[in-house]
Amino acid sequence: MSYDDDTLPLQPPIRLPDEATLAAAVRAAPLAEELKPAGDDAEVLTAWADHCRERLAADEGLLLELIRLFLSREPLKGDVPETLSGLGLVRQAEPYTLSWLGLWVARQIIADTTGQDIPVMGSLAESDAAGLLHGLRSYPESERGEELAGWLKGRDADAAVTEIASVLGTVSPLSRAVGVELLWSDFGEEGRLALSRLLEEPKLGAVIAARTGRQDRQPVPEEIGWVLVDMAAALLEFGDEAGEVIKSIAMGMNSDEQAGTIAILAFGDHPWTGPVLRVFIDHHPDERVAAAARKALRRLRGLTDLRT
Repeated sequence: MSYDDDTLPLQPPIRLPDEATLAAAVRAAPLAEELKPAGDDAEVLTAWADHCRERLAADEGLLLELIRLFLSREPLKGDVPETLSGLGLVRQAEPYTLSWLGLWVARQIIADTTGQDIPVMGSLAESDAAGLLHGLRSYPESERGEELAGWLKGRDADAAVTEIASVLGTVSPLSRAVGVELLWSDFGEEGRLALSRLLEEPKLGAVIAARTGRQDRQPVPEEIGWVLVDMAAALLEFGDEAGEVIKSIAMGMNSDEQAGTIAILAFGDHPWTGPVLRVFIDHHPDERVAAAARKALRRLRGLTDLRT
């Protein structure tokens, strides 16, 4: 895992029809005759996506316009590039918006270039609990509830609680935060009891207590660094600005206090410690804190060598 200023923040889910409807849209698109793809629905979509990639790769401006329309999720007034309309990527009415095909191909291009798999509403229904939490990381609250309802359909609610609770210790920091929020807010008393049963777990219990405001479960000294990194890493994973990541650990402390806190992070044994420290190294405005982060990162690497 790495952090840089060009990391694309997690994108909210999109809504798409089924494969047959998308393939029918391709067959109806105003292509020149020799470009019309043949075969079954999957073959038609694959051939059409390859053709779109070739056309867009030859014109960076068109590619950027498609990505801008996708990321903004806002209609576009005025002229729309003829190639985008010719490929069936925009709806033929002003203000212009991406068509289903436009959403579908833009999602694929973003996945190819950034590695981010933008979720499609309804696609998590067959996932296991870890896959559900991973997919829900970028969902707004209302759509999260809708996707969760689809996942729960046909599942026993108590078994679902047990399954989600069982993966909290192994998923990513942001997935863990989503899981804690779901159990606390969406599963009633049974969900809150499941969280309570995890409070005595090392590290995980301390994070749960911090996220749910449980004052009766304070972290022991060796857990403090792990909790701080986990909370900051969830912001980093979402794609928040470096300043927000720094603020989550600084918590109003002055620079000397921050430098002292940074020093303990290396001992927390959290897998995201390195990326979090690099945010402080690259972006903290006070050189004393950045220097403390560099020192902590060197110590972390030394400790990692010893552990292996």
